[in-house]
Amino acid sequence: MRYFIQFSYFGTAYHGWQKQPNAITVQSVLEDAFSKLLACKIDLTGAGRTDAGVHARQLFAHFDTSIIEDLNVLVFRLNALLPNDIAVQNIYKVNDDAHARFNATARTYEYWLVQQKNPFLTGAAHFVKHPLDVAKMNKAAAILMTCEDFECFSKSNTDVKTYRCDVRSAVWKWEGTTLVFTITADRFLRNMVRAVVGTLLEIGLGKTDLEEIHAIIASKDRSRAGTSVPAKGLYLTEVSYPPSLFKVYGD
Repeated sequence: MRYFIQFSYFGTAYHGWQKQPNAITVQSVLEDAFSKLLACKIDLTGAGRTDAGVHARQLFAHFDTSIIEDLNVLVFRLNALLPNDIAVQNIYKVNDDAHARFNATARTYEYWLVQQKNPFLTGAAHFVKHPLDVAKMNKAAAILMTCEDFECFSKSNTDVKTYRCDVRSAVWKWEGTTLVFTITADRFLRNMVRAVVGTLLEIGLGKTDLEEIHAIIASKDRSRAGTSVPAKGLYLTEVSYPPSLFKVYGD
């Protein structure tokens, strides 16, 4: 049987999602817990990967195993075994060809900024002390939705076949004293969101003219875009799937 797992994590203690030699990752911790409870080797295939220090409020992965009699009990036992910074919300039975990565239709990220010292967000948001022109940052964000090739925001030496992404929304909003950038697309390149935020920040700080965003994107040159912001402010908040994926097989 194939199953989907829905989970979340605070990524500060981990070297990202994907397994790496000699590093603690979310994937390795989850796989160890599953393998121990199910008494067999479990391999998880994630909907995507997050870099070291990045957080996820919602992520999915799939795995194959024999029939699990009580999914709710397994969720409870997993959460009792997992560290406090990783939590499992649900496990769903799905059809045999359901794929956590390839069936996903969209991903949404948030980036959190604060402009005054906040001890409760020290490890969860990026601090920027200088005034920001948020209106200008939103004008630049809107331009992203008119573009297709985002190579200038991609980490160098990646193995992707295309740099095309369909950015469906991108907006900055104040939520109390936290400035949140929310962006949704069908896919994201490695380091893309942090590089986008860094570029928009330079526009908001007056270091880069708004009109330059077109030239930066057209250049396909990573060195033309802004410096990547710290990982601690980045959250994967939603992975979207066709409703039928869970409606038909999730019972």
